[in-house]
Amino acid sequence: MTSDPFDGWLEGIRHIPSSHFNQRPQGIAIDLLVIHNISLPPGQFATGHIAAFFQGQLDVSAHSYFETIADLRVSAHFLIERDGAITQFVSLYDRAWHAGASNFNGVGNCNDFSIGIELEGCDDVPYADSQYDALLTLTKILMTQFPGITPERIVGHEQIAPLRKTDPGPAFDWAHYLNGLREVRP
Repeated sequence: MTSDPFDGWLEGIRHIPSSHFNQRPQGIAIDLLVIHNISLPPGQFATGHIAAFFQGQLDVSAHSYFETIADLRVSAHFLIERDGAITQFVSLYDRAWHAGASNFNGVGNCNDFSIGIELEGCDDVPYADSQYDALLTLTKILMTQFPGITPERIVGHEQIAPLRKTDPGPAFDWAHYLNGLREVRP
């Protein structure tokens, strides 16, 4: 997996472009990495519904829960599935719609300056080793391309939207991830 510095799309992974994005403000530095989780329907994995959701093509008749999210326009830059497969939905240079109302160190609108990575999972279900491996590899690439992303500027969604979000949740092993990050740091 390599990064194309011209278009913001990583090579060697699956691309499913989403229309749920817009331009970042001019001159803004990309210097925050936000880790999320998602499963659709909640608690179910490998359904294919996440990609459809990020593309605005979710079949709301497929599950009753989907009616509650039918009007949402959401995306992330990346999704890491349970088997470690990585899909990119939005160019790194564009603003994906992953953080919502958010604040990091007194600066709001985290979508403006962050990259969002969704892990297929739930707050209380352990993540797969293959997901940690893929997340570490991806993080290394992102930290190389965007030096402002440091371990101190890698957060969970719960840290930038604490009153409304809980992901990636207690099942995410921050110590394992950060220790692995030190081992692969460029």
